[in-house]
Amino acid sequence: MKTITIRDLRQRWPQAEKALQLEDEIIVTRDGQPVAKLVRVVQPKTRRRRWTPEDHRKWIKKVFGNKVFPSSDAQLAAARAALAAAM
Repeated sequence: MKTITIRDLRQRWPQAEKALQLEDEIIVTRDGQPVAKLVRVVQPKTRRRRWTPEDHRKWIKKVFGNKVFPSSDAQLAAARAALAAAM
């Protein structure tokens, strides 16, 4: 188990972080006495896959086939214009 002083932790964080990757835990000391323990955090595996546009496009193609949907840009622009005129 590695120990490091508070001063070294503040001034040499990159080295402490690298040491933490090799060690399971590091004891932080002040005046030679342990005051804290740093432990490595292991990120849990995500249960869901990240959203990607390509996968979404494939899903839409699978669900809706070759249907073409009209763009909603004109409707959004009209709604925004009406909202701006009302203000």
